[in-house]
Amino acid sequence: ANLSQMSKIGLPVPPGFIITTEACREYWTQGAGLLDEIWADVCAAVARVEEETSKKFGCMQDPLLVSVRSGAPVSMPGMMDTILNLGLNDETVEALVKSSGDSRFAYDSYRRFIQMYSNVVLGVPHDLFEARLTALKKEQKLQFDHQVPASGWKQLIAEYKKIILDAGKSFPSDCWDQLRLAIDAVFKSWNTPRANTYRKINGISAELGTAVNIQAMVFGNLGDDCG
Repeated sequence: ANLSQMSKIGLPVPPGFIITTEACREYWTQGAGLLDEIWADVCAAVARVEEETSKKFGCMQDPLLVSVRSGAPVSMPGMMDTILNLGLNDETVEALVKSSGDSRFAYDSYRRFIQMYSNVVLGVPHDLFEARLTALKKEQKLQFDHQVPASGWKQLIAEYKKIILDAGKSFPSDCWDQLRLAIDAVFKSWNTPRANTYRKINGISAELGTAVNIQAMVFGNLGDDCG
């Protein structure tokens, strides 16, 4: 609601769209079939964001990347799930290298996406990825993530993919599959044990549901002046 208000008064809010709490409540009534019903609307909304950003989702030249975030009617900090940099795969990351002119940024964004997506959507434990990142920095005698060069991120991406395979999971390369599974995961995060416990402690109704906010990415790792 706040994003919508800021957009309406003309602030430079990155374009996006909202799948409403009503859809989430319907999802918990009829299950994943709800996504079949709304998918044409989701695709049409993505097309509008493409038009506003002059980027294409899944494009091999200047790809549109999006964030997929929960949006509960009552603030539930840290309880719900978020996925950033969605729309990256082995091909679009190369396009991001060219469009940004910064290979370190592009591969860093890709490894962040793989790590976050694999944890939130595929259920691969977060600490498996963090342990490998820590080991890489130790091997290269680095202290901070931003010191890792592009070659290091490319190495880590390959190792992350092996972690996913070893966990018996499959990472989707198709951007539309990524988006659909991410929406499904955010809806599901409404009823995780931590979210249910938080609502009980704070007296928040479980009937409210969460929205899904899908918005063009703004990057925080593209230089010192980056938002």
